[in-house]
Amino acid sequence: MKLHELRKPEGSTRAPKRKGRGSASGWGTTAGRGDKGQNSRSGGGTRPGFEGGQMPLYRRIPKRGFTNIWKKEYVGVNVERLNIFEDGSTVTPEMMMDAGLAKAVSDGIKILGRGELNKNLTVQAHKFSDSAIEKIVAAGGKAEVV
Repeated sequence: MKLHELRKPEGSTRAPKRKGRGSASGWGTTAGRGDKGQNSRSGGGTRPGFEGGQMPLYRRIPKRGFTNIWKKEYVGVNVERLNIFEDGSTVTPEMMMDAGLAKAVSDGIKILGRGELNKNLTVQAHKFSDSAIEKIVAAGGKAEVV
């Protein structure tokens, strides 16, 4: 059997309801909406979550916590990923972006300590974890805060 030989099972699809095409179709006059009321009118109906005037669920549930609008968002880059750079080079945040290590830098890049660093690099970033600094220095490099 090949893809172009596949067929839908018999009776798996129905013809669409052709509403408003006369009373003989069975979907004429009110077109299945009923005779009166909000939902029978054009433009009628309610917004999602509306409960008929009862206090809706999303307003009955207590709200917790808050969002700190001054929170800094750092992009984490692990030490092991810095091995792609040449030995003895200076690695800047722009170079990390170009290499695809960090997609979008909102408030900066933080170097994290997972993995091993095998190259002597001078790494410039906005923040460093303690273990990352240890591994960079152990490999003969330097960690510089931008």
